[in-house]
Amino acid sequence: MTGALQSISAYPKICSDSRALIAIDLGAESCRVSLLRWQENIPVIQLVHRFRNKAVEKDGELRWEMRRILAELYAGLRQCAEITPEGVRSIGVDGWAVDYVRLDANGTAIEEPFCYRDLRTVASESAVHARLSTERIREITGIQISRINTLYQHVADKPELANMPWLNLPEYVLHQLGGEPVSELTNASHTQLLTIDGEWSHEIFTVLGLNFDVAPRLVRPGTDVGKLRGPLADLEAFSNTRLIAPACHDTASAVAAIPDAGNDWAYISSGTWSLVGTVLDAPVLTAESAAANFTNLAAAEGKICFHKSVNGLWLLRQCMEEWSAAGVELNISEVIDAAESISPWDYFLDVDDPSLMLQGDMPGRINAQLRRRGRHELDTSPAHAPEVASFILSSLAVRYAEVLKLAERLCDKQFTHLWIMGGGSQNKLLTRLTEEATGLKVRGNESEGSTLGNFAIQLTTLEHQTGHQADRNTCGWAEILGCANRERIHSVVRGKYGS
Repeated sequence: MTGALQSISAYPKICSDSRALIAIDLGAESCRVSLLRWQENIPVIQLVHRFRNKAVEKDGELRWEMRRILAELYAGLRQCAEITPEGVRSIGVDGWAVDYVRLDANGTAIEEPFCYRDLRTVASESAVHARLSTERIREITGIQISRINTLYQHVADKPELANMPWLNLPEYVLHQLGGEPVSELTNASHTQLLTIDGEWSHEIFTVLGLNFDVAPRLVRPGTDVGKLRGPLADLEAFSNTRLIAPACHDTASAVAAIPDAGNDWAYISSGTWSLVGTVLDAPVLTAESAAANFTNLAAAEGKICFHKSVNGLWLLRQCMEEWSAAGVELNISEVIDAAESISPWDYFLDVDDPSLMLQGDMPGRINAQLRRRGRHELDTSPAHAPEVASFILSSLAVRYAEVLKLAERLCDKQFTHLWIMGGGSQNKLLTRLTEEATGLKVRGNESEGSTLGNFAIQLTTLEHQTGHQADRNTCGWAEILGCANRERIHSVVRGKYGS
């Protein structure tokens, strides 16, 4: 792995406790349980358990199998306990934003949570904007208008659920492990229920008839939310394990791990979605940024993740699933390798077409768009998978370049280089195409950046807070990671990261 955690070895003070740490990363396509252990004062990270994840359609509804996810996470935690005789000091959880569970009186999910792609929010989006304009919502929250946001999901909920407490998914996992029910700020800012100043918006709750009293308590990144409890606590390794809300939004955790102290870089969090932007000291609230639908999300250290959501590798993954359903199993790495030799394209897909955000028949959706635009359709049969992959990846790269140019103008910056994190960072073809389209040098590719940031913020909390106080900002984490020497610490632990 690159960067952040390797620098920790230069700060012996953070190794005052030799117990291990665990980072749980919830992903829309895969979830991970990773372990950090100390070997001669050097952090060594091991991926202990990874499992596939996918929203499941049942009775016309698209939901996450949260019970299965929890069972898999518990299995991973037990594996960690078996290989850590030194014990586990803390556990942190990050994941994708916007989705949530409603809680019963015992703090357990009433039902499996909806996936943000479920179509129930189509009607609720219109209902929301009939009562509160998009301009006013932007003015209050500073974030992009998107029907997947928690706001629209809450309005779409059945009336009998409206008075039930709720938690976003990473915080729910922490709660199931014994932690207090909270909403961590980087994740909360994604709900479109939070003011730009970082408080729940009374106006939004009131105008839309949402119950303000069941909103969880807001906490900052790095808050200790309690001690691990329940059956896992009976295991010796977990006898005194703290639960920490890092930057619970996985992108915020990944951005926190970027080893770059400069002000001339941008990032792309590349996976199911592509989040394209930069880190700022303050939000950009201009009319132009609102018109371009950029978002201002809370980040570690009190900063802002200023970016725009662009469709991502979901497009190719959906094509792969369509071909698989037709009985043709393809290896995605081999498809991408073959796509390297495809000639450059002279037209591209509008990757942010709303129809391409929906699940199912992605090859057909792509060609439907091309027909509407009078473009030559693709042969989307499995035999032509490399051409389809090349077209999708080239189109993503072109869109990244457009968004980054716009971001430069909106925040008055000039980018010289680009950090790519997330699973898409390992896609060499997409990286090359992105360099060519943007003219920016990609300086780092980190597939597990959220794990790094998760661990880094946990360590800051453990070593820089007195006791286990809540609501303290992890403003000292950059010092731990050697902020003054971030150029120097771009070193590699990658060879030690594996199963």
